[in-house]
Amino acid sequence: MSTSKSTGASRLGRDSAAQRLGIKIYGGQTVKVGQIVVRQRGTKYLAGSNMKKGGDDTLYAAITGTVKFSSMRKKLFNGKQRLATVVHVLPK
Repeated sequence: MSTSKSTGASRLGRDSAAQRLGIKIYGGQTVKVGQIVVRQRGTKYLAGSNMKKGGDDTLYAAITGTVKFSSMRKKLFNGKQRLATVVHVLPK
């Protein structure tokens, strides 16, 4: 019986890398075409005017302009409503 564990016997130490999600450009800041504004999983933020949504729900700027955040009520499939944040790009 050994007094210490052999090399590689530990089953710990595997953690996934962070996904770096969240808002990348805040309200009032300027963006260029194709620049990422929000990285998200699901639709926490909705694409407003002059915005595009990628396959992984990332929001991109469709035109050059200024970012603006607003709120709206969104009706859910079960009849309830939620307060959703909408991201817009206002042209220069």
